Amino acid sequence: MTYIDPVQVSSHNYRSLLENEQVRVLEMTLKAGETDTTHSHPSETVYFIKGTKVKIHLADGDSMEAEIPDGHVMWHEEWTHRVENQGTSDILAIIVEAKQ
Repeated sequence: MTYIDPVQVSSHNYRSLLENEQVRVLEMTLKAGETDTTHSHPSETVYFIKGTKVKIHLADGDSMEAEIPDGHVMWHEEWTHRVENQGTSDILAIIVEAKQ
């Protein structure tokens, strides 16, 4: 996988809160109707402070839709994707990326 740093390519949606040898912690904000730029994450845990309806566009051209409730926590292996906020409220999430 070619890594695409979300902080570099979509800096208006992602900002680094903490980085050390073990993890990088990001804040993600995505306004209603907005789509971020294609980016990657190593294995990650995401806590959605505020969720909504999303469509996730995968690197292979496939996509999936999900209704993410406030307070939802998810884990995902490394991947490249972009997120489309299809809801009526903004997304606010904390992402913890594992460093390997």
